[in-house]
Amino acid sequence: MIPQGGVLSQIIEVGEQPSRTWKLDVDRGRVTGMTDGMDALRQAVYKILQTDRFRHLIYSTDYGHELKSLFGRHPSIAAAEARRMLEEALTQDDRIEAVEGVSASMEGDRMMLSFTVVSQYGAFDAAMEVS
Repeated sequence: MIPQGGVLSQIIEVGEQPSRTWKLDVDRGRVTGMTDGMDALRQAVYKILQTDRFRHLIYSTDYGHELKSLFGRHPSIAAAEARRMLEEALTQDDRIEAVEGVSASMEGDRMMLSFTVVSQYGAFDAAMEVS
């Protein structure tokens, strides 16, 4: 027999999660307190872009990027795919509304990316090197 009446009587609303997190000093390899808002978002973008997707079991399959898979492809195809992969990786964070002005260029065995992150806190420019 199948149970009956398993319906919730209340609608559960999910609120926005706070962005307060530990502040990382990546140069010294230390946690130096707490951060929130735009600084926390910059740190989140940095961490996403330093993490290869599917490589670390501690992260969900939505976290990180797959940009290294573009090496060996034709430069124009790699640049177009890099734009898509970058936007896909960063917009997993609900605070990020868009990734704009993506510029991708191949320099030998490196790919240089520059872009603007548009968020609920404002916009900021960022860049990364994939090698």
